[in-house]
Amino acid sequence: MNDTSTGSVTEQRLSPQIALIQISNPGKLNSFSVPMWHQLTQLMNQLGRADSGVRCIILSGADKQSFAAGSDITEFKSKRSNVEQARVYGKVVSNALYALEYCHVPMIAKINGICVGGGLAVASLCDYQVAGQSSKFGVPVNRLGLVMAHAEMRGVVRKCGPAFLKEVLFEGKIYKADQALAKGLITHLTADENVEIEVNQIAENIVKGAPLVARWHKKFIHRLLDPTPLSDGEIDEANACFATEDYRIGVDAFDQKKQPIFKGI
Repeated sequence: MNDTSTGSVTEQRLSPQIALIQISNPGKLNSFSVPMWHQLTQLMNQLGRADSGVRCIILSGADKQSFAAGSDITEFKSKRSNVEQARVYGKVVSNALYALEYCHVPMIAKINGICVGGGLAVASLCDYQVAGQSSKFGVPVNRLGLVMAHAEMRGVVRKCGPAFLKEVLFEGKIYKADQALAKGLITHLTADENVEIEVNQIAENIVKGAPLVARWHKKFIHRLLDPTPLSDGEIDEANACFATEDYRIGVDAFDQKKQPIFKGI
């Protein structure tokens, strides 16, 4: 799983509460190989656990040339040469994207350079997309005769709507960073040299807050995208915070005019 010849997705702790996931495939613009999709799934499942201690996840390309350039096309002839192979491959990719989508930990995509195809699918499922001025975005699969699967579309269509996604897929256009911001594809645009500074500031802001509250808010917002009426149990879940120690810590800190130090319990 750690064969560097096929790239790697690795994790390191910037602090006990902030995890950095790095996407690396040198010479291939950090495109995803099959082992890399597996690694991403495993890491997201591990970091998303309640006992991981992680309060914020940053996803980044291993270099400033590219966040990720989709799936590794050099694998297509051996791993996507027919429908049956494509089903297996698609399951591997969708597992990784579902692990991203349903991770309750706040996530930041730190974007330098190229962010296309599967890379854009990954970035769009993060809660923040912080991009440098020279970054570029798109899904030019129409030039490959390749369909973007449902799981890969989900983040983009939720952020930007179906009309924009049709434009992206039908025309195969590559968008500059300012265009991506105008379309709602990214949340923050800054100078290339300031991307890391802005990402780190957002991460620090997140970890200062109550982690259980962040997870609940992310869960509730995700649920509100589903038009199905909320059940009484779902509505009542918003009251669960009042039974936590973090609630008592927060209220006491407010009364004492101190900075709260939350425990996540």
